[in-house]
Amino acid sequence: MFDLPRRTVLIGAAVAPIAACNTNPGELTASPTTTAPGEVLAATADIPVGSGKVVGDTVITQLKPGVFQGFVARCTHAGCKLPAVTDGTLNCPCHGSQFALDGAVLRGPAATPLAPVAVKVQGADVVAG
Repeated sequence: MFDLPRRTVLIGAAVAPIAACNTNPGELTASPTTTAPGEVLAATADIPVGSGKVVGDTVITQLKPGVFQGFVARCTHAGCKLPAVTDGTLNCPCHGSQFALDGAVLRGPAATPLAPVAVKVQGADVVAG
């Protein structure tokens, strides 16, 4: 059996939870994919007022009728992909951060709002750009 100094055991116990934060395979800190300007992201009819939709690495929201916003669908805390809009919020599956439809942080550990992505309405679609 090994005799480890008490200090080594305590340091290991303190570092283990930090290392465990990055165990969500394929979801952390991946670079968002880019979309070409004018690329169709979603039909406006698919994004209800007071909700949103994640399309690839972009989340499109419609807080008010006819006003669409785009954000990078990655948590600003550790880069985890935000999977969907649920009950009017985006919830990070990794550490529990929560974002409003306007990208604002509702609950940490994230401290920075979601990064905006330029989107516009073109006909009946929301497009990049």
